[in-house]
Amino acid sequence: MAKTAFIGLGVMGGPMAGHLARAGHDVAVYNRTEEKARDWAQKHKGRTYTSVAKAAEGADIVFSCVGNDRDLREVFDAASTAMRKGSIFVDHTTASAEIARELAVKAEERGLGFLDAPVSGGQAGAEAGKLTVMAGGEPSWFAEAQPIMAAYAANMTLIGPAGSGQLAKMVNQICIAGVLQGLAEGLHFAKRADLDIEKVIAAISKGAAQSWQMENRWKTMSEGRFDFGFAVDWMRKDLGLVLDEAERNGAQLDLTELVDRYYGDVQAMGGKRWDTSSLIARLERPKA
Repeated sequence: MAKTAFIGLGVMGGPMAGHLARAGHDVAVYNRTEEKARDWAQKHKGRTYTSVAKAAEGADIVFSCVGNDRDLREVFDAASTAMRKGSIFVDHTTASAEIARELAVKAEERGLGFLDAPVSGGQAGAEAGKLTVMAGGEPSWFAEAQPIMAAYAANMTLIGPAGSGQLAKMVNQICIAGVLQGLAEGLHFAKRADLDIEKVIAAISKGAAQSWQMENRWKTMSEGRFDFGFAVDWMRKDLGLVLDEAERNGAQLDLTELVDRYYGDVQAMGGKRWDTSSLIARLERPKA
């Protein structure tokens, strides 16, 4: 069993830290909102701290799952001052590849390991302990962290050097955005054609159109229910990272740019916290 710290107890981090505790690991936690950390401690066996450094002190592995590059840099700088040499910082934030490379260099200078290890699977995957991890970093660090991450991850892949995990997560978000727009348009078309949507899905979900989004979101999308899952605000943050990286590497992402604008329309409709499947709401809004 490992001595761990988990920084950031949001809809993803909270369940992930909970799985570590249930697996028998020693878990120290920190969250910017102290009440959330106290609530977590009431449900799980673990210790709460009011500073990142105190939570990270003496840990074998420090995990983080925070908001953005700036938050991540602040958390890493605070944690790394307290971490012992040879320990590992594993970041599960969806952030830029640039910050991952920056922190990997800092970690090496301080005698620490670093993995950028964003996750896919959403809140449901975090709660079920069935997340997918795509990591960047040194193979030795990954090999050491992998058995610990197994508490909340069903699939773990080392993609390449530092920053590769974040780039793989960008590929993930590109693919999801396109699939969701296609599914939204398909369902919208089926409604306009007066088709029995349940029968349509029963037919096409057994063929080449099948996807996780279709299987898990077609019903709620067709009913206009979006009060769960990965929020539009978060997706736009992620797609912003994607488009910034594409500008650097020259990738042509016409559909991703278009879907990002569509999510902007959903935000303007009041859907900032709606699930990303709410793209269909934009198609079904009343004509002006």
